[in-house]
Amino acid sequence: MAVSVANSHIFCREFYNYKDQNQQHCWSWNTGSNRVPLVNSAGGYLSESVTKGGEGRRKSAARGVRAEAFWQGTAKPTTVGMEPVTSTEHLDQILLEAQQLPHPQPIIIDWMASWCRKCIYLKPKLEKLAAEYNAAVKFYYVDVNSVSQALVKRGNISKMPTIQLWKDGEMKEEVIGGHKAWLVIDEVREMIQKYI
Repeated sequence: MAVSVANSHIFCREFYNYKDQNQQHCWSWNTGSNRVPLVNSAGGYLSESVTKGGEGRRKSAARGVRAEAFWQGTAKPTTVGMEPVTSTEHLDQILLEAQQLPHPQPIIIDWMASWCRKCIYLKPKLEKLAAEYNAAVKFYYVDVNSVSQALVKRGNISKMPTIQLWKDGEMKEEVIGGHKAWLVIDEVREMIQKYI
């Protein structure tokens, strides 16, 4: 089995054959190359291939075989799901909890709608950004079609997607995401850096 990886610091993986029992296999790698051959415990090469594009865990399934690979640094999540804000009272509770921390925490709120294509496209990218700031910033979203107009007015929302940073109980800055997603994410990242 050969693996192409961005980071060749791989410890071990497990090889599952649905007909046989679980077998533990160790990785070997050439540090001068990103091409990593998999060697089973008997010293033979395995024939399945797994491609790795970033940190984390990748699975490959073929011919009744499932391979799992574990990469260094998997303790840090690659995405963090944003929690929904469902009412004005819920928003007040979130802001109060963030203020009561020893170091007040910024809150990012993604104001979006389920019919908005840019909103839907941007949400997973914001979840990846949330993983970068997992402990420092909390990320939430509001689907404007499923909450009261009072909550939408509280955010002073006129366009979507709108990403706002709240700190100390008030809205500090916002990014209106009508342009390319990577530009929006860069602007949100810059906005976060000002307040952490």
